[in-house]
Amino acid sequence: MVSIGDMLSKAKDRKIAALLACAGIFLPGLHKFYLGQPKWGVIYLLLSWTPIPKIASIVEAIWYLFQDRDEFDSRFNPLLFNPPSGQALSKQGPFAPAQVELQVERVAEALRQIEQLRQEGLISEYEFEQKRRQLLDRIS
Repeated sequence: MVSIGDMLSKAKDRKIAALLACAGIFLPGLHKFYLGQPKWGVIYLLLSWTPIPKIASIVEAIWYLFQDRDEFDSRFNPLLFNPPSGQALSKQGPFAPAQVELQVERVAEALRQIEQLRQEGLISEYEFEQKRRQLLDRIS
């Protein structure tokens, strides 16, 4: 059984948040509870008889999908960027291995995407190489 504390401590996924926001057409506010904003979730539920939370949910779903992953994480996954006081990000800190793994995963995904763009002829070899170097510099 998953406790509420476990749910709130896990990293939030922007695609799930967008999906829950789309579900806001039928039950507004689910995405707010998922993202750890229960006050807003209650407000959405209280206003569910009006079209306001339904429209806001759709707008937020689009916003979540078009947000950069880093921007979403900085807003809704603060522990990835700001660990609790006294736990500095170092090789010995509890967040360091997870952050390094997450960063490497993001860079690998971005490299796959730009490789696909290069193969499709949408970017030149030169542009690919520049972007590849920028991405690799992020993890060094």
